[in-house]
Amino acid sequence: MRALLLTLLMAFSTVVAAQDNPVVVMETNKGTITIELWADKAPISVENFLRYTDNSFFDGLIFHRVIPGFMVQGGGFSPDMVQKSTYDPIENEARADVPNNRGTLAMARTNIINSATSQFFINHADNGFLNHTNDSQQGFGYAVFGEVIEGMDVVDEIAGVGTGSVSGYSDVPLEAIVINSIKRAE
Repeated sequence: MRALLLTLLMAFSTVVAAQDNPVVVMETNKGTITIELWADKAPISVENFLRYTDNSFFDGLIFHRVIPGFMVQGGGFSPDMVQKSTYDPIENEARADVPNNRGTLAMARTNIINSATSQFFINHADNGFLNHTNDSQQGFGYAVFGEVIEGMDVVDEIAGVGTGSVSGYSDVPLEAIVINSIKRAE
């Protein structure tokens, strides 16, 4: 009986934690993507993303790197491929138990583990090679901090656009995929 009560209590606390996770609505010129942010699993990344969201930082930026069957990346460049200034980098919260599966939202970074700022990507496929496996530079992985809960068809549409090289960057959509806004859901 005590074990059952403990199990029920743990299950209830998980449901309560998930209910406290913020939801954001991303309006793009291809449609709407609704994302649950996992504050219970990646609080630093979520706080960082919401800081940019609340300051309208993402409004008017583009998905500047699109690779079908891999991911769509945005949050850093204007339509004319000028990189926007950001806040300081954050700590990488990659965890083995929070994998880069299709539809999850993760922090983009350089080869430096703790270099993520404003750029994020939505996994277009299960990308196990991006998961945290150890604390080395090669094994640290990319921090997942949310998941698309509506609008994966929009992500699929974005992933299907034609891409090429623009201003020295590869895999850039030839037709601008604009993030009109990201706002907290009401």
